[in-house]
Amino acid sequence: MRVRVPLPLLPENSEAVVVEVRGGWGLERRLAELGFTAGARVRVLRSTGPGPVLVLVRGSRVALGRGLAMRILVEPAEGV
Repeated sequence: MRVRVPLPLLPENSEAVVVEVRGGWGLERRLAELGFTAGARVRVLRSTGPGPVLVLVRGSRVALGRGLAMRILVEPAEGV
């Protein structure tokens, strides 16, 4: 079984695959509109400091607050 971790816990420049979004239907829908759907590949561009988490998903840069990003569970990609 692969390890699932919240998105902000990944190191910078690492890639992962979205497994699950934990939240109500409104939150899940909003994140899906931004590209965070099961199977989507994401790359963490910036995750240090108290500010937002900057990720690349489906060719777009997206900044998410840490609380929101903690609801996105991912599996680190192979070789990461």
